[in-house]
Amino acid sequence: MTRFIVLAILYVVLAAYGFQAFRTLFKSPLLQWSYIVLFLGVLVFLGIKVFTHIPGEGFKGTAAIAGSIFAAFFLLALVLGFFLLVEDVVRLIGFGYNKIVGVADTEAGYFPSRRKFVSGLALGLAALPFGAILYGMYRGKYNYQVLKYELEFDDLPDAFHNYQITQISDVHSGSFDDYNKVSYGVDLINQQQSDVIFFTGDIVNNKSEELEPWKEVFARLEAKDGVFSILGNHDYGDYAVWDTEEEKAQNLEDLKVMQQEMGFDLLLNTNRFLEKEGQKIALVGVENWGRGGFKKAGDLQKAKEGVHKDDFKILLSHDPSHWEDVVLQDDYHFHLTLSGHTHGMQFGVEIPGWVKWSPVKWRYKYWAGIYSELGQFINVNRGFGFIGYPGRFGIWPEISVITLKKRGLA
Repeated sequence: MTRFIVLAILYVVLAAYGFQAFRTLFKSPLLQWSYIVLFLGVLVFLGIKVFTHIPGEGFKGTAAIAGSIFAAFFLLALVLGFFLLVEDVVRLIGFGYNKIVGVADTEAGYFPSRRKFVSGLALGLAALPFGAILYGMYRGKYNYQVLKYELEFDDLPDAFHNYQITQISDVHSGSFDDYNKVSYGVDLINQQQSDVIFFTGDIVNNKSEELEPWKEVFARLEAKDGVFSILGNHDYGDYAVWDTEEEKAQNLEDLKVMQQEMGFDLLLNTNRFLEKEGQKIALVGVENWGRGGFKKAGDLQKAKEGVHKDDFKILLSHDPSHWEDVVLQDDYHFHLTLSGHTHGMQFGVEIPGWVKWSPVKWRYKYWAGIYSELGQFINVNRGFGFIGYPGRFGIWPEISVITLKKRGLA
């Protein structure tokens, strides 16, 4: 609560300071009062959600909307305030200089035209993140993108040349609010007509009950060789409040049963073999393993029992830090690892072939797309759903389609 009060005070100060720019550009009292009412209204909306929030329920629904709108207005005020501060510092320096050299005009250094230009520039730049956040909430969160990759291997079994994989990750069903849009996304997955579908964790935010309204939708996923899944850090219920440990354990068991009822083959530190024309590739699935304070239930040694070193191997592991910290150093060569977890922070800038940036890159070295190290590949899926910020901008929800190629075969 203390943090909210401090944040609210900072927000009001920034909004009041930024009001100078708005007042410089817009002389209408109606518009000026609209600015004040909107900023205060957003703060009151967030305050209601903060003070009525039930611990363990997660940041979703109207609470997530309130927080995201608050963030948009906070950034708007912050950018406005920054430019005005710079302009005021320049004025102060000019005033000080004039005092030193003995210029009597205390208004020297103040140029209304410059103030108006700075205010206009500040408002224009502030509108960019403001608009991006709101657009991401309105349209971006269901703007599904199919990203296609081709990966070549020297030792891929011949029968699996042109074998097609569809990967989705981070569904976070507890955040969904549009049945038709989610249903469209599932249909888009099936339209890829891949040989197999892999889901790489976080099917809920906190509790298995979040999946119940969406079971029928995701049960429609189908592929010739099946649908396989693993658990992500959110699936264990670690971020919810439970009356007893037994209740928490039962929640996880319920989630496992629900995935089975949906037709998902859930891999819990175990493996399967995909067979085609008498040849096979190993599919290894670990539970969540994440760097730092994240759950480390993943057991790679247990998961690969029965798999030979020479087998072609695909690993499903939710958190890409597992690949970096554990998998690459393992004595087995895992040809392809499929991960998710980062969401690309649901916010960034991507222009294929030109730029790929998100603040999440400062937390994860491997955060979106295909990477290669030591002759091994990883695909970090940007996620199908969303959590926290109820939107996406620049880093759109992703359906990964990966075609395996045997080098040298046409």
